[in-house]
Amino acid sequence: MSFDSSVRTGSTARETAVLAGVYLDGEGQSQSPLDELAGLAEAAGISEAGRIIQRRRKPESATYIGSGKLDELNELVHAADADLVIFDNNLAPGQTKNLEESLKVKVIDRTELILDIFASRARTSEARLAVELAQLEYSLPRLKRMWSHLERQGVGGVGLRGPGEKQLEVDRRLAQKRILDLKAELAQIHRRRQREVAARKTSRTLSLVGYTNAGKSTLINKLTDSDVFVKDQLFATLDTRTRRWSLPGWGPVLISDTVGFIRDLPHHLVASFRATLEEANQADLLLHVADASSSEIHEQIAAVCEVLTDLGIREKDTILVLNKIDALAPHSALLTPLLEKYPNAVPISAKSGAGLEQLTAAVSEALSKEFFDLTITIPIGNGRLEAFLAREGEVLSKQYNETSAVIHCRIPQHVSGQLRREKEMLPEIHIEGLPEEKTDGWN
Repeated sequence: MSFDSSVRTGSTARETAVLAGVYLDGEGQSQSPLDELAGLAEAAGISEAGRIIQRRRKPESATYIGSGKLDELNELVHAADADLVIFDNNLAPGQTKNLEESLKVKVIDRTELILDIFASRARTSEARLAVELAQLEYSLPRLKRMWSHLERQGVGGVGLRGPGEKQLEVDRRLAQKRILDLKAELAQIHRRRQREVAARKTSRTLSLVGYTNAGKSTLINKLTDSDVFVKDQLFATLDTRTRRWSLPGWGPVLISDTVGFIRDLPHHLVASFRATLEEANQADLLLHVADASSSEIHEQIAAVCEVLTDLGIREKDTILVLNKIDALAPHSALLTPLLEKYPNAVPISAKSGAGLEQLTAAVSEALSKEFFDLTITIPIGNGRLEAFLAREGEVLSKQYNETSAVIHCRIPQHVSGQLRREKEMLPEIHIEGLPEEKTDGWN
């Protein structure tokens, strides 16, 4: 088998791969640590040809994997006639180069595989721009290896640069310019998305976040009777979708499904998809959906929290939703330790509908925490105050007579000071249900 490390195809689809993982102390503790990588490979259209695992205190600087395991990997690759090797690690450009020279097949790491999947799944122009930016930022430090075959054509000597090196410089400048253009375009999209999301604040907003394939899309379909694309596959959907949910006791609220997270999600992707995740950033409440049937649920919950922290949206009211309890039915005792560790979590099955009433009650209670109901009577024609109530809260009903309007509404705690000042300025305003005065954002 011959392989030229300078020639690399852009996609891994329809190839056969050996999966490799090097786990340092404390990593890869599950019985099958390569299962998630196998799921990613399947999502990319790759057939698995074998697996190899090594546990080390620290990675080998040149090849990440130790020399003895590298020989074993080489034998496995050629015995299986594999097209590539996928590492469940993030490799440095030099390590990838050394591995390819040793194994004589293409080598990719976890980040490159995830980027390949995102590239194949991107449907909207925004998602395509975000993926292109992440790919370019990942590829930029690897351009030298990609152009090594042209460097060999050059004539040596100080000041006499070969055509490959010239082309490398040209490509690097083009890539850097494209990165700047993409960042500017995505920043514009982000600002527009912020305005769009902010314009919907007359309604309460919820956002589903969670590990990929935790069942977020199935849940939003069940709650809103909609048809968001669902497939039992990692990263089945990339784009945010918002639907209207008639929440008992509240009326319509907006609920958004977001792209799934994953362990070691490439930071390029996190930054690139910031606009897509604006729904989660401005949501009144997060529903963190976790797969209760996964043997790595604790690690998956931690990974989601880490990404939310990177996005600056960790400090937000959140309900942990333990989904897929139907898959635990034969082993129902497994749910008990989860509820002991996460006592405020809500166990559900988005597939069967079990637990959805409890989830609905938890959402209503969480949204009501910082709100109060009041009835306010204002003179006819005070459109400014009516608009304020509609903008800052939720108007539940209105009744008009010849001189006044009686409005029943649900208002957030922080605007109570503003309403007291309105009443002081206009004594004809009558308010029932206003809580006792305390320090808030208005005072």
